[in-house]
Amino acid sequence: MYKKILCTLDGSELAEQALPHALAMAKAFDAEITLLRVVEPPPLPLLPEFAAAEIDILPQLEEDAKKYITAKVEELKQAGYKVVGVIEEGRAADAIADFSREHGMDLIVMATHGRSGLSRWAFGSVADRVLRLSCCPILLIRAQKKS
Repeated sequence: MYKKILCTLDGSELAEQALPHALAMAKAFDAEITLLRVVEPPPLPLLPEFAAAEIDILPQLEEDAKKYITAKVEELKQAGYKVVGVIEEGRAADAIADFSREHGMDLIVMATHGRSGLSRWAFGSVADRVLRLSCCPILLIRAQKKS
């Protein structure tokens, strides 16, 4: 039923709470997992004099995302999973929905929360938007802050 599972990660512990569920589904269905991390460009600067600094940070964000996903992929491959990692750039929800459609994903597994605070307020709920945009089933995992 599910042969291609997309698990979205943003580098946060909350988002990683979806990973065990994606792994269980992959094991049950002998499916391949794609770990997707979306790098969102920083919001437009409020003051023009900060524009260059905001643009310069994007390559570092992409490099950090690549290191993170590569480490996760290697860890899961060593555990015997069929897994690939992908980095996309853009608005998270749009990139997730587009990627799943373009690559024929059978299931998206993601946490209800990832990054929080101002970034969540500014970008809205990624999970909610993916739910509205997606063309395949979505397994939403309620992320809980660990005490």
